Amino acid sequence: MTRTSRASAQAAMSTPPTVAAPAAARLRPRASASLILIDRSGASHRVLVGRRGSAHVFMPDLYVVPGGRRDPRDHALPFAADLHPLVLDRLKQNGRRPLSEASARALALAAARELCEETGLHLSTMPDMAPNLSCLRYIARAVTPPGASRRFDNRFFAAFTDEAGIEAQHATESAELSDLRWLSLDALEAVKMPEIVLAVLDDLKKSLESNRSLPFGSDVWVYTNRNGMFLRHRL
Repeated sequence: MTRTSRASAQAAMSTPPTVAAPAAARLRPRASASLILIDRSGASHRVLVGRRGSAHVFMPDLYVVPGGRRDPRDHALPFAADLHPLVLDRLKQNGRRPLSEASARALALAAARELCEETGLHLSTMPDMAPNLSCLRYIARAVTPPGASRRFDNRFFAAFTDEAGIEAQHATESAELSDLRWLSLDALEAVKMPEIVLAVLDDLKKSLESNRSLPFGSDVWVYTNRNGMFLRHRL
């Protein structure tokens, strides 16, 4: 055994065994998607939010936008029209390992499905029709920091109600979301929201102030956490 290898062996023997991290810290983020509906019919933009029940393990009693995790079946869901090419292209950008077109589209289909399940609203002019994904903008991605009871790698989509064929008064409560409200982006403090949702909505408000049409190629903000520090950058 050489001097170097002996020293390495002695160091390994004298090093205390690694303590396994708590289960919550080792959780891998699960793919999920949320859909921010924007009503631009009035003087100020309004978005649809609802309150999660107190029995939820993740974000109980907080107001959120409709959304949830991507299910395997979302890959096979039908759609009436596809995502805008710029949206699909940005969704596929996933760090070192880009998403396939099918996996990227499944995130949008998950957002549309969750919207329907949680609020009764459809991304379609007819309830029994497949969702029209062409109205969706991709605006943000947020990864839940380590240590949370649930971790998600969430994509936020946005759509205008008039483009999606949705009438605001048709939103209905569900077991997932109650007390549905169309909240002005100028009055987000009216309800208690998770900090990450507030951050996404604040950036959305700035984007709308810059261009009310919210172009499909608008900035996508990415929110992460490293060593306890909140990080925000453009995709």
